[in-house]
Amino acid sequence: MINEKLPKIWYGGDYNPEQWEADVWDEDIRIFKLAGIDVATLNVFSWAMIQPDEETYDFSFLDETIDRLYKNGIYTCLATATGAHPAWMAKRYPDVTRVDYEGRKRKFGGRHNSCPSSPTYRLYSERMADKLGERYKDHPGVLIWHISNEYGGYCYCDNCAAGFRNWLQDRYGDLDKLNKAWNTRFWGHTFYDWDEIVPPNALSEEWNGNRTNFQGISLDYRRFQSWSLLECYKLEYNAVKKHTPDLPVTTNLMGTYPELDYFEWAKHMDVVSWDNYPSLDTPYSYTAMVHDLMRGLKSGQPFMLMEQTPSQQNWQAYNSLKRPGVMRLWSYQAVARGADTVLFFQLRRSIGACEKYHGAVIEHVGHENTRVFRECAELGQELGKLSDQILDARVDAKVAIVFDWENRWAVELSSGPSVALKYVDEVHKYYDALFQQNIQVDMVGVEEELSGYDIVIAPVLYMIKPGYAQKLETFVKGGGTFLTTFFSGIVNESDLVTTGGYPGELRSLLGIWAEEIDALFPGHTNQIVMEQPWGALKDSYSCSILCDLIHAEGAEVLARYGEDFYKGMPVATVNRFGEGKAYYIASSPDAAFLQGLLANLCEEKGIRPLLPRSEGIEVTARTKDGRELLFVLNHQAEAGVVEAGETSYIDLLTDRTLSGAIEVPAKGVLILAQA
Repeated sequence: MINEKLPKIWYGGDYNPEQWEADVWDEDIRIFKLAGIDVATLNVFSWAMIQPDEETYDFSFLDETIDRLYKNGIYTCLATATGAHPAWMAKRYPDVTRVDYEGRKRKFGGRHNSCPSSPTYRLYSERMADKLGERYKDHPGVLIWHISNEYGGYCYCDNCAAGFRNWLQDRYGDLDKLNKAWNTRFWGHTFYDWDEIVPPNALSEEWNGNRTNFQGISLDYRRFQSWSLLECYKLEYNAVKKHTPDLPVTTNLMGTYPELDYFEWAKHMDVVSWDNYPSLDTPYSYTAMVHDLMRGLKSGQPFMLMEQTPSQQNWQAYNSLKRPGVMRLWSYQAVARGADTVLFFQLRRSIGACEKYHGAVIEHVGHENTRVFRECAELGQELGKLSDQILDARVDAKVAIVFDWENRWAVELSSGPSVALKYVDEVHKYYDALFQQNIQVDMVGVEEELSGYDIVIAPVLYMIKPGYAQKLETFVKGGGTFLTTFFSGIVNESDLVTTGGYPGELRSLLGIWAEEIDALFPGHTNQIVMEQPWGALKDSYSCSILCDLIHAEGAEVLARYGEDFYKGMPVATVNRFGEGKAYYIASSPDAAFLQGLLANLCEEKGIRPLLPRSEGIEVTARTKDGRELLFVLNHQAEAGVVEAGETSYIDLLTDRTLSGAIEVPAKGVLILAQA
């Protein structure tokens, strides 16, 4: 468990009592108790209050708040307050503020506004963490450290330019290696002195975000900025760990946020936490995928749901209310996929600034007689009842999908062949095909051990890092099933093309080579025509975005293109390699093809759905001490039915015994254990 001080599913969220007068605080405590809230995240944005100048630190308000909560049975998730620097710091030390993508020096304002290479920011943020660690190291009410908040945002200032050059010297050693890695003879970009290198932004190599003249430069700058922000986190991590070696430390991640390599970050987090803010129209399979990705950052370890809204958000174009039952449903979706906490932003609504219309457990009316509060209180009671049975349970999966941030950066910086190619979307297509069939999936990075899986899927594996092709060959030789797609095996880790025919280092494993890549315009499709019916796959299907023109080199052709000048060329192949098989899908297929294909692969490996598919109903499972708990979540606005067969189950939420055709209420949740 995260911390044995509170051996249950933690329930609570961000609390900002400094925004309110003292007469509100006791009322907050009363309402928190009614809701079953036992954890409050404090001090996220309190730097300016605690430290009004360079030398003065005033922790009295924080002391009183932590003590008051603890006396009332509420523990603290203690943030280090460094998510936004104070105004005095920006005024006196200009190096603290960032230079943006357009090359403009920022003034004080907003948040995520500190340059990660700023000596001033690093000095004062580490000092703040050190003082907090020293002060609260023995407080029984502190459960966990929350470093800064939602790290992100790049900087292009002179300090970052100098830091980038130092980082490059450590990475490459000399300019000859760097010039080779970046292919700088193109356009006469050869560098003869480290000081000639500048950050790639709108003033140099880039435009419109992911458009760049030199992918190698832009790719390395993303690596550097992710590393630089991580260095800031590590300074604070080490500062608090020095005083509290046994307290866990985290920082809240943001799902598929594009700017940071979360697999690298997770190595330095004791527990992963993340903030889940889907829109009303976000596919629920996408949210499930991101929960699985957050769980996968630390090889299946349970994670923290650090933030979600009880009702609505404030920053989307259309901030819809969560309909009745949806907050509970989405909370259980997180728990079902590995969350051991359910925390909200925020516990009481702010009255001013940009988050005053962001939902809260306590709304502006200030009392508990609201729909939102009633739903929160009901969920709090249920989680308290279920904690012993769910806490520390794991998700068991035999299928893994590879997700790699550096590969994503390279795909989206690639200057073609199509702006329609979105890495996360392609990964989600494969995830969704399994999700719809109630097949459990682990989302894994390229460093993950593969031997525990029967099937490994790596959509758009454009970048092949050193040793990864050999790792995949070992997996398949040993009997594993591997599947990858179009636009894979194209480049190395420097984004240099592997010559000799696509898919480069994967060519032997896949038994094919790709001669050309066709980009289809929006609305245009080709056909996938099966050579012969195969299990769940019949006749023909549509495909789009990109079409690799491939030749079989030992691979068996499963399907061919049905249109255009490359009609009859292979579009789906399988290659026997050692004891296993390697599949290649040369275009982006429709959902029906993917569901049929993955159903066939799972059937071959003996991987069964948790329950038979029922439209709109999600099924996943966590296992603890050999006991499997099935989570059945109905995302529809009307009741649905799942077929449980002859097995008898106990619904842990109602204590009812169920079997056969089981009705699941609209937006309803069942948690089933075998009777």
